[in-house]
Amino acid sequence: MGKVVTFGEIMLRLAVPGHLRLGQSGEFSATFGGGEANVAVSLANFGIPASFITRLPDNDLALWCLKDLKSHGVDTCAIIRGGNRMGLYYLETGAVARASKVIYDRAHSSFSEILPQMICWEEALKDATWFHWTGITPAVSRNAAQTCLEAVKTANRMGITVSCDLNYRKNLWKYGVPASEIMPELVSGCDIIIGNEEDAEKVFGIKPQGFKASEGKTDAAAFHPVCESLMKKFPRAKKVAITLRGSLSASHNTWSAILWDGKKMHTAPVYDITHIVDRVGSGDSFAAGLIYGLITYPGNDSRALDFATAASCLKHTVYGDFNRVNVQEVETLMAGDASGRVNR
Repeated sequence: MGKVVTFGEIMLRLAVPGHLRLGQSGEFSATFGGGEANVAVSLANFGIPASFITRLPDNDLALWCLKDLKSHGVDTCAIIRGGNRMGLYYLETGAVARASKVIYDRAHSSFSEILPQMICWEEALKDATWFHWTGITPAVSRNAAQTCLEAVKTANRMGITVSCDLNYRKNLWKYGVPASEIMPELVSGCDIIIGNEEDAEKVFGIKPQGFKASEGKTDAAAFHPVCESLMKKFPRAKKVAITLRGSLSASHNTWSAILWDGKKMHTAPVYDITHIVDRVGSGDSFAAGLIYGLITYPGNDSRALDFATAASCLKHTVYGDFNRVNVQEVETLMAGDASGRVNR
């Protein structure tokens, strides 16, 4: 089985306990997270060989991070070293009508100062069959965007499947060039496009009609034209997947997804998540689940979608960025067992 390679920034995550506000707590819970690293960890947990590529400083925080990634079975051999600091993000977890809040501290991080040609992509992708990136990476800096483009073009030349999660983050696009100018060239090299209910609108101006996430409804039919428009805009794409989150409150969401393969629309079950432990990383867990499903169930897009949706539903019950669940747990939920009864 060929490996999946992901590329992006991993950060130290500092979260206040429980549902306290940032100004209330005198302590933080420290873990690691980042879109592409989250995908690599999930895939490794599912038994897929996964390699994560980034740039880290040469200090003890980076060593701690590498140890953590390796503990999940992620290959870190292609990570390059340099720069002075890891990026950070601070998390305040919301509740009921109060939304969660993320504050980024990643300016001048080692990854943001990466330069094109620092990574030999032919070597890094040598044994890969899949390459995955997210829209967070080109948002960090112009050079990160150019480095990501190097990777995408190299993967295309090598015949490697390329997937992207559009992952629009308005608080990151600060270096003077909008996402609408940077993302098209990158996405044009992708075979699989993933997004949430807002990404296509925020990045490409493609929006569904009559959809309101705040109403808690996941109307799959409203996103059929969005999928068709994305595939028309990016003809290389063979599949488009969109997660559908209905936000009833910060603590209560509905969750589903669709997958369009150019001929048929596949729709996942709708999960009613009445108590969210941690929703950060749920989109990444969906992307990882979809990659796993498309690799493991070739020709069965419906099962691949169901696996991805169930995996990401379970992520809402797991603290931290990483989705610490296995294939059996996902398949149990897919089979309809959402009871949460103790396994003895």
